[in-house]
Amino acid sequence: MPVFRWGQSWEAFRDLEREVDRVLQSVNLTFPGLRIGRHYPAVNLYELEHEFLLTAELPGTRAEDLELTISGGVLNLKGRRSDHDEIPDERFRRRERPRGTWQRSLTIPERIQEELLTAEFTNGVLKIHLPKAEDVTPRQIPVSNGNS
Repeated sequence: MPVFRWGQSWEAFRDLEREVDRVLQSVNLTFPGLRIGRHYPAVNLYELEHEFLLTAELPGTRAEDLELTISGGVLNLKGRRSDHDEIPDERFRRRERPRGTWQRSLTIPERIQEELLTAEFTNGVLKIHLPKAEDVTPRQIPVSNGNS
């Protein structure tokens, strides 16, 4: 009699994966390779000719639920993402999309003009324009002899 049956062998692993996901959902671990504890939202940062462009995909988020601040070279993104409230938690069999409030802090490139930052939110995609500052020419600093 075969011990391993192809037709039903993976279902137990799927059940185990669902249960582990459910149990660890409230734990915030940030170990690489784990599905939980991911930084949300994932961002892309591009260097263009006159600006850096930061993009983030935020499905299910509304513009009025976003708050962007900048201080000391750190860009803070805060937001809230609603879920389908009409579906009770016990009905979920897999939940991979983050929900609730989130916050992300990113160090921005040094050579930007913070006062000229702009942001736009269209069809669930946030674009933050970070205009580049004029290149500063290095200044020669004279060194004097302290003995004279």
